Amino acid sequence: MNGLSDVRLTLRSQELAAGQNHGTREALMRNAPSCLSRWDLFWHRLHTRKALLNLTPEQLRDVGLSREEALAEGLKPFWRM
Repeated sequence: MNGLSDVRLTLRSQELAAGQNHGTREALMRNAPSCLSRWDLFWHRLHTRKALLNLTPEQLRDVGLSREEALAEGLKPFWRM
């Protein structure tokens, strides 16, 4: 490989890493279909957060959350991300 190819590969790998971090952040911030309107998104958050509060310890373990994490997320107002 010549020097230009090495530079391109390095830049591309940095772009991919940045994209993965950004995608992860978006997934964490908005775990709903992108086609939802603002009100539908609020409704989705309200119901999923209520459901999170009702999960059993086994179900929480399956999704990788502790009871404290579930409570922190479940008690957030629906308008907060």
